[in-house]
Amino acid sequence: MSQPMISFTEELRNRSDDQIKALFSLRPDLISPVPTDVMALSARANSTPSLLRTRETLDKFRLDILTALCTLEEPISLRQLLAVTTQEAKGAVESLWELALIYKDGENFRIPSNVRTIIGEYPAGLGVKHTRTVDFELLATAPKGAMETLERMMWGPPKGQVTDVKRAPAPIKWLLENNFLIPFDSQTVLLPREVAMHLRQGKVFQSLQPKMPPLEGSARKQKAADLASIANISTFVRWAEELGHNWSDEPPTALRSGGLGVRDLKRTAEHLGISEACAAFVAELLYIGGLIVIDTDDQILPTSAFDIWLTKSIEEQWFALVTLWIETSRVSGLIGKSDSKNIAALGPELDRGGVSTLKKIVLQLLKDHPEIDPSLDSISDALLWLLPTRANRDYTEWILREAEWLGLTGQGAISTFAVALINKEELGVEKALPKPVDHILIQADNSAVAPGPLTLELANAIGTIADIESRGGASVYRFSESSIRRGLDHGQTGDQIKDFLKKISKTPMPQPLEYLISDVAKRHGKLRVGNTTSYLRCEDEGLIQEILHDKRVEQLRIRKLAPQVLICDVDSQEMIRVLREAGYLPAAENATGVLISAPQVRRAKARPKPPRVLSDISSPAENLMIAAVRALRAGERASSHKPREVPRTTANETVDLLHQYIEERASLTIGYADTNGGVSNRLIDPLSISLGTLVARDHATGAITHFRIPRITGVSPAN
Repeated sequence: MSQPMISFTEELRNRSDDQIKALFSLRPDLISPVPTDVMALSARANSTPSLLRTRETLDKFRLDILTALCTLEEPISLRQLLAVTTQEAKGAVESLWELALIYKDGENFRIPSNVRTIIGEYPAGLGVKHTRTVDFELLATAPKGAMETLERMMWGPPKGQVTDVKRAPAPIKWLLENNFLIPFDSQTVLLPREVAMHLRQGKVFQSLQPKMPPLEGSARKQKAADLASIANISTFVRWAEELGHNWSDEPPTALRSGGLGVRDLKRTAEHLGISEACAAFVAELLYIGGLIVIDTDDQILPTSAFDIWLTKSIEEQWFALVTLWIETSRVSGLIGKSDSKNIAALGPELDRGGVSTLKKIVLQLLKDHPEIDPSLDSISDALLWLLPTRANRDYTEWILREAEWLGLTGQGAISTFAVALINKEELGVEKALPKPVDHILIQADNSAVAPGPLTLELANAIGTIADIESRGGASVYRFSESSIRRGLDHGQTGDQIKDFLKKISKTPMPQPLEYLISDVAKRHGKLRVGNTTSYLRCEDEGLIQEILHDKRVEQLRIRKLAPQVLICDVDSQEMIRVLREAGYLPAAENATGVLISAPQVRRAKARPKPPRVLSDISSPAENLMIAAVRALRAGERASSHKPREVPRTTANETVDLLHQYIEERASLTIGYADTNGGVSNRLIDPLSISLGTLVARDHATGAITHFRIPRITGVSPAN
C-alpha cells in the first residue's frame, strides 16, 4: 500500500529548529513579521512575492536545476533529476531544499505549487505534455523538412506559427498527423514535451554550468593599484570639497520637477574639470549623505553637516562617502540618458532595487580576484551566472567606473583599502596618503603647479583665486580674469592676492600675472549693483553709455535713471551674472553704498532629507531567529490544543480561574482581544495578578508579558 502524500506544511513542521532557523537566515522576509505557526509559515514561503525574492538570490546553476525539477512529474526522485541534468545537481538540490523551494516526501521531492508559476508556463522551453502516445520510430520516415521544423523548436520556445493549421504545408501536416506536433489554435502549433526531450536526447538543457566562469582581464601589480587608488581617493575627496564650496558661492537652482538642471551640471563639471557624469556622481553622494540639500527657495546649498564633514580627516571623509555609495539604491549612471526621460541629478527617479546587492557582489568578485583588472565582458558573464535575474551590463559598467572614481579600485584592480573596508578592518588610507605640501610653482603662462596634495588651508585659498586645470600626482591651477574676480568677490584686494602668491610660490611671480591681477582689481567694483529691484551705478559715464547700448545685456531691460545710475527689473544677483557673462566686472554694494566684498558662506536653512534607499532585506540577527523559532513552536502548541476556540468566561469566572491556575502553576490558553477587537489565542504560564493586570510568561515570545484582564475573553486548560 502506497504512503499518503506529505504536504508542504507538514514537511516544514517536521524540520528541526536548526533547519527552520537556517530557512529564516536564507529567506529573511519569512521572519517579518514572525509567523504565528507553521501553517502561516508555509503559506508565506509559498507566496509569489516571497518566491520571486528568493529566485533573485539563486545563481544560474541552481535556477536551472529548479527549472529542470519543474519539468518532471511529482514525486521526483534524485535519480530522475540526475538523468535529465548532471551529477553536480546533488548539491544544488540540497540548497533548494534548505530554501524551501522544494520539499521532501520520503526519499523523493515535491515542489510547492507557486514555484511552477514563477518558473513559467514553459520551463526550459519545454511545452505541454502530450495526451497521446508518440511513436518515435516514425521519425526515420519523416518527409523532407519535418525534422528541420522540429529542430527549430527543439530548444524552445515550443510554439510555432502557421498560416492555417488545416492547410499546413506537407511536413507540418505529417507532424500533426503523427502526434509530433499539437494544434493549439488555427495558426499555432505546439511541440509536446515528450518529443522535445527525445530530440534533446533526454537532457533538459543543452549545457549546464555548475561553476562561475573564470574572471579574466589585465594583470596589475598590487603596489601600482594601491598608488592609483590613493590618488583617486585624494582626488575624489577634493572634488567633493570643491563642489560644496562652489555651490555655496554660486548655488544652482533646482528644477520644478526636482533635481539639478543640465546647464548647472555642465557649469559644475567645467569648474571641477571633470566629465558631467562624474560631477553628477559627486553631487549625488553629497546629496545622499545630507551634505547638500535643495533649500526652501529651491536653491541647492551645502548644509551644516558639510562643515562638520570638512573638519574630518581624508580617511573619515572617504569612508563616509564610500559606505553611502555601497548602500544606496540610486543609480547615477542613469542621469542624462535619453532613454530614461533625461533623468536629472538629485531627482526623484534614480532608485533601482537590487543595485546595492550588485555593488557588493562586484566588490566581492574583485576581492576574490586580486591584481586583475577584469574585462567588462568577463565580469558581466560572472554576474550573469551569480545573479541571472538581476545582472545588467550597463549597471556593471557604471559600478566599475564609480569604484575607480572613488578609489576602491586602482587601474581596475581592487585596492588594499577596499579589501580592508569589506573586511571591516583598519583602512590605512591616512598612512598611504602623500604628505601635503605648503607651496606652489607659478609658471610663466599664468598657471601654477602644486607638486603634491596641498594643505587644506592652502587648497581652499588657492581654489578661490584659480581654477584647477588638471589633477594627478601634481595639480595644475590656472589664473584667469574670472578666477581673480572670484577672489576679489571674497573680500581680497589685488595687493593681498599678489602678496599671498609671492609668499606661497617657490618661483617668482611672472609680470603678466601681476598685470592681470592689477587690471582686474582696478576694474572690479567700478560697477555697483544693488536692489531696487536692482540698480547699477558707475562714475564712468562712458561705461554707463556702453552698457546701455550693449545688446548682450538687452534681456535686463536696463533703464537710465541718472547720468551715473541705471536700473532694471531683475534682482541684483541675476544682474551681476548677466553683466559678468557679457565681460563686465561688477561688484555688489549694500544699502549704504559700501562694497560687499566679504566672502559669503551660504548654508541651507532646510534640514536634509536624504532620499529613500531601496535595499534588500538583510539576514536577521541570531537572537531574533532563535526567538522566532520559539514563537513558531509555541504557536503550533497553541493551535493544536482543543477546543481551538477558547470558550468565553465572565469577568468573575476569568479572575477565579486565573487564581486557580496561578496556585497550580499550570499552563493555560487565554483568548485575548487586541485594540482593534480581534481575538487571538495565547499560551501562557500565569504568574500573578496586580491592579487588573495578569503577569504571565508568553510561550510565543518567552518573555514576561502584561495582559489586561478586561481584554481576556476566556480561559481554558493548555491540554
